[in-house]
Amino acid sequence: MTKEAIATIISAARTKAELVEDSLPKFLILSVLAGIYVGFGVMLVFSIGAPLHAAGSPAVKALMGASFAVALSLVIFAGSELFTGNHMFMTIASLAKQVTWKDTWKVLGISFVGNLAGSLLLALLLVQSGLLAKGPIKDFVLEAVAGKMQAPFMELFFRGILCNILVCLAIWMAAKTKEDIAKLVLIFWCLFAFVGAGFEHSVANMTLMGLGLFIPHDPEQISWIGYVKNLIPVSLGNWVGGACLVGASYWYVGSDRPSRKPKKAKKLESVPSFETWETEPREKTTY
Repeated sequence: MTKEAIATIISAARTKAELVEDSLPKFLILSVLAGIYVGFGVMLVFSIGAPLHAAGSPAVKALMGASFAVALSLVIFAGSELFTGNHMFMTIASLAKQVTWKDTWKVLGISFVGNLAGSLLLALLLVQSGLLAKGPIKDFVLEAVAGKMQAPFMELFFRGILCNILVCLAIWMAAKTKEDIAKLVLIFWCLFAFVGAGFEHSVANMTLMGLGLFIPHDPEQISWIGYVKNLIPVSLGNWVGGACLVGASYWYVGSDRPSRKPKKAKKLESVPSFETWETEPREKTTY
Protein backbone atom coordinates (compact mmCIF):
# COMPACT_ATOMS: atom_id res chain seq x y z
CA MET A 1 0.00 0.00 0.00
CA THR A 2 2.88 2.37 0.79
CA LYS A 3 4.50 1.69 -2.59
CA GLU A 4 1.21 2.47 -4.37
CA ALA A 5 0.97 5.79 -2.51
CA ILE A 6 4.61 6.56 -3.36
CA ALA A 7 3.84 5.92 -7.04
CA THR A 8 0.83 8.26 -6.86
CA ILE A 9 2.90 10.99 -5.20
CA ILE A 10 5.73 10.64 -7.73
CA SER A 11 3.30 10.81 -10.66
CA ALA A 12 1.78 14.01 -9.24
CA ALA A 13 5.24 15.51 -8.62
CA ARG A 14 6.32 14.84 -12.20
CA THR A 15 3.14 16.52 -13.44
CA LYS A 16 3.93 19.57 -11.30
CA ALA A 17 7.50 19.78 -12.61
CA GLU A 18 6.33 19.40 -16.22
CA LEU A 19 3.65 22.07 -15.77
CA VAL A 20 6.25 24.53 -14.47
CA GLU A 21 8.42 23.88 -17.53
CA ASP A 22 5.64 23.78 -20.13
CA SER A 23 3.15 26.34 -18.81
CA LEU A 24 4.42 28.49 -15.96
CA PRO A 25 1.35 30.82 -15.96
CA LYS A 26 -0.98 27.85 -15.39
CA PHE A 27 1.07 26.62 -12.45
CA LEU A 28 1.19 30.13 -11.02
CA ILE A 29 -2.60 30.47 -11.28
CA LEU A 30 -3.06 27.15 -9.46
CA SER A 31 -0.72 28.44 -6.74
CA VAL A 32 -2.70 31.67 -6.42
CA LEU A 33 -5.89 29.62 -6.06
CA ALA A 34 -4.36 27.56 -3.25
CA GLY A 35 -3.56 30.76 -1.34
CA ILE A 36 -7.16 31.90 -1.79
CA TYR A 37 -8.61 28.54 -0.68
CA VAL A 38 -6.54 28.48 2.50
CA GLY A 39 -7.55 32.10 3.11
CA PHE A 40 -11.23 31.11 3.03
CA GLY A 41 -10.48 28.63 5.80
CA VAL A 42 -8.72 31.31 7.84
CA MET A 43 -11.67 33.68 7.52
CA LEU A 44 -14.09 30.93 8.51
CA VAL A 45 -12.24 29.88 11.66
CA PHE A 46 -11.84 33.47 12.86
CA SER A 47 -15.48 34.27 12.12
CA ILE A 48 -16.48 31.30 14.27
CA GLY A 49 -13.84 31.84 16.93
CA ALA A 50 -14.23 35.61 17.45
CA PRO A 51 -17.54 35.65 19.38
CA LEU A 52 -16.45 32.65 21.44
CA HIS A 53 -13.13 34.33 22.23
CA ALA A 54 -14.94 37.53 23.25
CA ALA A 55 -17.18 35.49 25.54
CA GLY A 56 -14.21 33.72 27.10
CA SER A 57 -15.36 30.29 25.94
CA PRO A 58 -12.89 27.42 26.46
CA ALA A 59 -14.18 25.81 23.25
CA VAL A 60 -12.56 28.42 20.97
CA LYS A 61 -9.67 26.30 19.70
CA ALA A 62 -11.77 23.16 19.35
CA LEU A 63 -14.38 24.83 17.15
CA MET A 64 -11.78 26.71 15.13
CA GLY A 65 -9.90 23.47 14.54
CA ALA A 66 -13.09 21.71 13.49
CA SER A 67 -13.71 24.37 10.83
CA PHE A 68 -10.34 24.67 9.10
CA ALA A 69 -10.57 21.40 7.14
CA VAL A 70 -12.44 23.35 4.45
CA ALA A 71 -9.08 24.87 3.41
CA LEU A 72 -7.25 21.65 2.54
CA SER A 73 -10.44 20.06 1.21
CA LEU A 74 -10.70 22.86 -1.37
CA VAL A 75 -7.00 22.58 -2.22
CA ILE A 76 -7.19 18.82 -2.86
CA PHE A 77 -10.63 18.42 -4.43
CA ALA A 78 -10.74 21.62 -6.50
CA GLY A 79 -7.11 21.24 -7.56
CA SER A 80 -4.40 23.77 -6.75
CA GLU A 81 -0.74 24.04 -5.77
CA LEU A 82 -0.07 24.38 -2.06
CA PHE A 83 3.47 25.32 -1.02
CA THR A 84 3.44 23.24 2.16
CA GLY A 85 2.05 20.12 0.51
CA ASN A 86 4.55 20.36 -2.33
CA HIS A 87 7.39 19.80 0.16
CA MET A 88 6.34 16.18 0.49
CA PHE A 89 5.51 15.61 -3.19
CA MET A 90 8.74 16.99 -4.58
CA THR A 91 11.03 15.51 -1.91
CA ILE A 92 9.75 11.98 -2.51
CA ALA A 93 10.07 12.35 -6.29
CA SER A 94 13.56 13.88 -6.01
CA LEU A 95 14.83 11.14 -3.71
CA ALA A 96 13.38 8.58 -6.12
CA LYS A 97 15.29 10.35 -8.92
CA GLN A 98 12.09 10.96 -10.89
CA VAL A 99 12.55 14.75 -10.87
CA THR A 100 15.66 16.85 -10.26
CA TRP A 101 16.32 18.94 -7.18
CA LYS A 102 16.30 21.93 -9.51
CA ASP A 103 12.72 21.02 -10.45
CA THR A 104 11.87 20.76 -6.76
CA TRP A 105 13.15 24.22 -5.88
CA LYS A 106 11.36 25.71 -8.90
CA VAL A 107 8.05 24.16 -7.86
CA LEU A 108 8.48 25.27 -4.25
CA GLY A 109 9.58 28.80 -5.15
CA ILE A 110 6.76 29.43 -7.60
CA SER A 111 4.10 27.88 -5.38
CA PHE A 112 5.30 30.07 -2.49
CA VAL A 113 5.03 33.23 -4.61
CA GLY A 114 1.62 32.21 -5.95
CA ASN A 115 0.28 31.29 -2.51
CA LEU A 116 1.51 34.64 -1.18
CA ALA A 117 -0.19 36.55 -3.99
CA GLY A 118 -3.46 34.66 -3.55
CA SER A 119 -3.41 35.09 0.23
CA LEU A 120 -2.85 38.84 0.07
CA LEU A 121 -5.43 39.22 -2.69
CA LEU A 122 -8.08 37.46 -0.61
CA ALA A 123 -7.10 39.42 2.51
CA LEU A 124 -7.60 42.67 0.58
CA LEU A 125 -10.99 41.51 -0.74
CA LEU A 126 -12.13 40.50 2.74
CA VAL A 127 -11.14 43.85 4.21
CA GLN A 128 -12.92 45.68 1.39
CA SER A 129 -16.05 43.60 2.04
CA GLY A 130 -16.42 45.29 5.44
CA LEU A 131 -16.59 42.01 7.35
CA LEU A 132 -13.66 43.05 9.55
CA ALA A 133 -14.62 46.69 9.99
CA LYS A 134 -15.89 46.26 13.52
CA GLY A 135 -16.99 43.77 16.10
CA PRO A 136 -15.14 40.97 17.86
CA ILE A 137 -13.59 39.54 14.68
CA LYS A 138 -11.45 42.65 14.12
CA ASP A 139 -10.09 42.58 17.67
CA PHE A 140 -9.51 38.82 17.54
CA VAL A 141 -7.59 39.04 14.26
CA LEU A 142 -5.40 41.90 15.52
CA GLU A 143 -4.64 40.04 18.74
CA ALA A 144 -3.70 36.86 16.87
CA VAL A 145 -1.56 38.69 14.30
CA ALA A 146 0.33 40.65 16.95
CA GLY A 147 1.07 37.40 18.78
CA LYS A 148 2.39 35.74 15.63
CA MET A 149 4.61 38.67 14.68
CA GLN A 150 6.14 38.93 18.14
CA ALA A 151 6.71 35.23 18.81
CA PRO A 152 10.35 34.03 19.14
CA PHE A 153 12.05 32.64 16.02
CA MET A 154 12.69 29.13 17.36
CA GLU A 155 9.18 28.73 18.73
CA LEU A 156 7.75 29.61 15.31
CA PHE A 157 10.22 27.23 13.65
CA PHE A 158 9.20 24.23 15.76
CA ARG A 159 5.50 25.05 15.46
CA GLY A 160 6.03 25.11 11.70
CA ILE A 161 7.60 21.64 11.80
CA LEU A 162 4.72 20.20 13.81
CA CYS A 163 2.14 21.84 11.60
CA ASN A 164 3.39 20.52 8.29
CA ILE A 165 3.81 17.01 9.62
CA LEU A 166 0.03 16.97 10.07
CA VAL A 167 -0.76 18.74 6.79
CA CYS A 168 1.44 16.37 4.78
CA LEU A 169 0.07 13.36 6.65
CA ALA A 170 -3.42 14.46 5.61
CA ILE A 171 -2.30 14.60 1.97
CA TRP A 172 -0.37 11.32 2.28
CA MET A 173 -3.34 9.45 3.76
CA ALA A 174 -5.67 10.94 1.16
CA ALA A 175 -3.34 9.55 -1.53
CA LYS A 176 -3.67 6.08 0.01
CA THR A 177 -7.47 6.24 0.12
CA LYS A 178 -9.90 5.73 -2.75
CA GLU A 179 -13.14 6.95 -1.13
CA ASP A 180 -13.79 10.70 -1.09
CA ILE A 181 -15.63 10.55 2.25
CA ALA A 182 -12.63 8.83 3.81
CA LYS A 183 -10.32 11.52 2.40
CA LEU A 184 -12.48 14.25 3.95
CA VAL A 185 -12.50 12.53 7.34
CA LEU A 186 -8.71 12.13 7.33
CA ILE A 187 -8.22 15.76 6.30
CA PHE A 188 -10.58 16.86 9.06
CA TRP A 189 -8.70 15.08 11.86
CA CYS A 190 -5.24 16.21 10.81
CA LEU A 191 -6.25 19.87 10.44
CA PHE A 192 -8.29 19.73 13.61
CA ALA A 193 -5.11 18.65 15.41
CA PHE A 194 -2.89 21.38 13.97
CA VAL A 195 -5.30 24.30 14.46
CA GLY A 196 -6.49 23.10 17.85
CA ALA A 197 -2.91 22.69 19.07
CA GLY A 198 -1.83 26.13 17.82
CA PHE A 199 0.80 25.14 15.26
CA GLU A 200 2.01 27.49 12.50
CA HIS A 201 1.17 27.17 8.79
CA SER A 202 2.98 29.59 6.49
CA VAL A 203 0.20 29.93 3.89
CA ALA A 204 -2.53 30.39 6.51
CA ASN A 205 -0.36 33.04 8.15
CA MET A 206 -0.01 34.86 4.82
CA THR A 207 -3.74 35.61 4.79
CA LEU A 208 -4.17 36.16 8.52
CA MET A 209 -1.27 38.60 8.84
CA GLY A 210 -2.41 40.30 5.62
CA LEU A 211 -5.78 40.95 7.27
CA GLY A 212 -4.00 42.49 10.25
CA LEU A 213 -1.97 44.78 7.98
CA PHE A 214 -4.91 45.91 5.84
CA ILE A 215 -7.17 46.98 8.73
CA PRO A 216 -6.31 49.80 11.18
CA HIS A 217 -3.65 48.52 13.57
CA ASP A 218 -0.86 49.49 15.96
CA PRO A 219 2.30 49.80 13.80
CA GLU A 220 4.50 48.97 16.77
CA GLN A 221 2.93 45.52 17.02
CA ILE A 222 1.91 44.79 13.43
CA SER A 223 4.16 45.62 10.47
CA TRP A 224 5.50 44.24 7.20
CA ILE A 225 8.79 43.53 8.96
CA GLY A 226 6.87 41.41 11.45
CA TYR A 227 5.18 39.68 8.51
CA VAL A 228 8.54 38.61 7.09
CA LYS A 229 9.95 37.72 10.52
CA ASN A 230 7.08 35.29 11.01
CA LEU A 231 7.12 33.73 7.54
CA ILE A 232 10.85 32.91 7.53
CA PRO A 233 10.93 30.56 10.56
CA VAL A 234 7.48 29.13 9.88
CA SER A 235 8.32 28.37 6.23
CA LEU A 236 11.61 26.74 7.23
CA GLY A 237 9.82 24.68 9.85
CA ASN A 238 7.15 23.66 7.34
CA TRP A 239 9.92 22.47 5.02
CA VAL A 240 11.55 20.34 7.72
CA GLY A 241 8.23 18.81 8.74
CA GLY A 242 6.94 18.12 5.24
CA ALA A 243 10.12 17.28 3.34
CA CYS A 244 12.38 15.68 5.93
CA LEU A 245 10.09 14.08 8.49
CA VAL A 246 7.21 12.97 6.26
CA GLY A 247 8.48 12.93 2.67
CA ALA A 248 11.93 11.43 3.25
CA SER A 249 10.63 8.97 5.84
CA TYR A 250 7.95 7.47 3.60
CA TRP A 251 10.26 7.46 0.60
CA TYR A 252 12.73 5.35 2.58
CA VAL A 253 10.05 2.99 3.88
CA GLY A 254 8.51 2.53 0.44
CA SER A 255 11.73 2.33 -1.57
CA ASP A 256 13.27 -0.85 -2.97
CA ARG A 257 16.63 -0.22 -1.32
CA PRO A 258 18.13 -3.53 -0.17
CA SER A 259 18.13 -4.00 3.56
CA ARG A 260 21.19 -5.19 5.43
CA LYS A 261 21.57 -8.95 5.15
CA PRO A 262 21.32 -10.75 8.47
CA LYS A 263 24.39 -12.58 9.64
CA LYS A 264 24.34 -16.28 8.89
CA ALA A 265 23.70 -18.42 11.92
CA LYS A 266 26.45 -20.84 12.81
CA LYS A 267 25.77 -24.36 11.61
CA LEU A 268 24.98 -26.70 14.43
CA GLU A 269 26.91 -29.93 14.54
CA SER A 270 24.82 -32.84 13.33
CA VAL A 271 23.20 -34.83 16.07
CA PRO A 272 22.46 -38.49 15.39
CA SER A 273 18.83 -39.39 15.37
CA PHE A 274 17.32 -41.81 17.78
CA GLU A 275 17.20 -44.49 15.11
CA THR A 276 20.96 -44.31 14.50
CA TRP A 277 21.94 -44.77 18.08
CA GLU A 278 24.00 -47.86 18.73
CA THR A 279 21.67 -50.72 19.52
CA GLU A 280 24.23 -53.49 20.10
CA PRO A 281 24.29 -54.76 23.67
CA ARG A 282 27.04 -53.44 25.83
CA GLU A 283 29.70 -55.79 27.14
CA LYS A 284 29.01 -57.01 30.60
CA THR A 285 31.45 -55.87 33.18
CA THR A 286 32.49 -58.40 35.79
CA TYR A 287 33.71 -57.53 39.18
